[in-house]
Amino acid sequence: MKTNSAPVIEVASMVEGAYQQMRRRILDNVWAPGQQKLEQEIALELGMSRTPVREALIRLANEGLVEVIPRRGMRVLPVSPNDMKEIYEVLGALESAAAEMLAARRPAESELKPLITATKAMEKALARDDLDAWAAADESFHEQLVTMAGNKVLADTVFAYWDRAHRARMFTLRLRPKPVNSTKEHMALVDRLREGDAAGAAKVNREHRQRASRELLVIFERFRLQQM
Repeated sequence: MKTNSAPVIEVASMVEGAYQQMRRRILDNVWAPGQQKLEQEIALELGMSRTPVREALIRLANEGLVEVIPRRGMRVLPVSPNDMKEIYEVLGALESAAAEMLAARRPAESELKPLITATKAMEKALARDDLDAWAAADESFHEQLVTMAGNKVLADTVFAYWDRAHRARMFTLRLRPKPVNSTKEHMALVDRLREGDAAGAAKVNREHRQRASRELLVIFERFRLQQM
């Protein structure tokens, strides 16, 4: 007895497409925190039916990005200053552990190349005042660092909080001072990794994340942002 799996595959593909498009809109603050949208409105915007939209919304709700409102569609969930403080504490601790693991392995220069490339891309982006490109290169650096540590459980835990940190960073990107310190701190971290200085690498990364967290929380306070 033959079964036709094509419709099932097509539906799954449409759900994935809806999920990726909606997720990107939320992370980049195209759909602002607190914004509400009807299922039909989203379906029209994405050019698809409501069924894949509904299933994608469930996934996004499970990730803490939206609240599904019966018969009302969804609401983009905000992130509070306390949320961000706690998230940065987690990211700082785990990324510093990743830096320590990587340094202890004393990586070869070729292995460090992605980190150096990302830092140089940050410098070039700042030189032309392209903050979006700077943010993309900065995230690439941190993503590579966590992945290169070689601990999948650690990486999965970090990336579970990555989306909410990304939203806050993009929301405040143009409210912060020009991020000239990050490239220096990244290169200092690369130096510690190259030298096999595990304690030094952890310290540099921890201080880097702590500084970023302080800057972010100052913006919340200065602009009286109770949530975003």
